[in-house]
Amino acid sequence: MITADQLVAHAIGDYVLQSDWMASKKRTENLAAAVHAFCYSIPFLLLVPSPLAWAVIVVTHAWIDRYGLARYVVWAKNFLAPKWVVARKGFRTEHTIVSEPVWGRNLPWSECTATGYPPDRPPFLAVWLLIVCDNCIHVLINGAALKWL
Repeated sequence: MITADQLVAHAIGDYVLQSDWMASKKRTENLAAAVHAFCYSIPFLLLVPSPLAWAVIVVTHAWIDRYGLARYVVWAKNFLAPKWVVARKGFRTEHTIVSEPVWGRNLPWSECTATGYPPDRPPFLAVWLLIVCDNCIHVLINGAALKWL
């Protein structure tokens, strides 16, 4: 389903063809997200997709990037992990993983909106893991579109 040429098309479209304006405005402006999605999808034309597959690649890329949907996936997947026991102390939040089942909780979305990760995660880690998740979502959707549409 996922081929090397698809990964190359993704890399060129998402990194080489994305301008600073697109990267900085695609989360806040529909035009920037649309232009980025269109430029992103140009390398996929070399893979000779059906018109429907190409449209799915363009539209889903714009939608995922414009609304930062990977953040929601990251936040939701943390509910599959062991629960954190959260103890608040003043302005700090301390997290400890427990080895035995304890009814803990994950942090609410309101505390994780930037990357889907808790705010006390090192910024480089949260951002890069978010980028990896975002890329995986795009690649899986593109692969499915190219194979089945």
